[in-house]
Amino acid sequence: MKGLYPFYKKGLKAMLVIIFWLGIWQILHGVVGREIYIPSPRNVFTTLLELVFLPHFWKSVGASIYRVLAGLFLSIFAGSFLGILAGLNKHIYDLIYPLVLVIKSTPVLSFIIIALIWFSSSSVPIFIGFLMCFPVIWTNVTTSMHQVDKNLLEMAKSYGVRKWGVYKNIYFPSIFPYFLAGCITCLGLSWKVTVAAEVLSHPRNSIGSNLYSAKVYLDSRELFAWTLVVILLSLFFERVFAKTIGKLNFTKGQGR
Repeated sequence: MKGLYPFYKKGLKAMLVIIFWLGIWQILHGVVGREIYIPSPRNVFTTLLELVFLPHFWKSVGASIYRVLAGLFLSIFAGSFLGILAGLNKHIYDLIYPLVLVIKSTPVLSFIIIALIWFSSSSVPIFIGFLMCFPVIWTNVTTSMHQVDKNLLEMAKSYGVRKWGVYKNIYFPSIFPYFLAGCITCLGLSWKVTVAAEVLSHPRNSIGSNLYSAKVYLDSRELFAWTLVVILLSLFFERVFAKTIGKLNFTKGQGR
């Protein structure tokens, strides 16, 4: 029973926090007094429950998940690969850094409009997700490469340690925490920018297209319901990723 107490306490705390913010939401609904501006929590959850039983809901959710993950994995692969190269070679760093700076400085809306000219409506969200997450991964990996202890590298060189051994035992432990932090940041960021791109590009099945339709028809209940879906999916994927990494670290620690 003692072992279950921390989980019970944590769950109770989370429930109280949720109840608190639902209460604030209900108060705001009562103060505004107009459903079109702030619908009540009850009506939003009722609308969400109705959507769950519609086939197009799952098609839209599935398509959006695919676009988010596609853009995210592309950014992780490209950001990690180019980040390692930039960390090892200053000339490569000098070449890529201006591009990263431009991506960080340019508004997302500008990239979405440009992408609408270049790509099909279903590919635009993937491209935008990749573009916005790439600088985060690249910066984290490059920073970690630059912060590797030079004394360890000199010692490895003195003892004739092979390059693979240097990468595995010195560079990788330094990169890994920064890489994970970047991935967790990108999980939330990817959902925001991908859905925003869907709102403007209108792919056939997507959460963003449903958000836009709800806005056009002034259906605030459905608008809030789809927004809640995005929040829940983002939190779910962040939690799954964190738990997966936690298990990997646990397994790694046991093998020592």
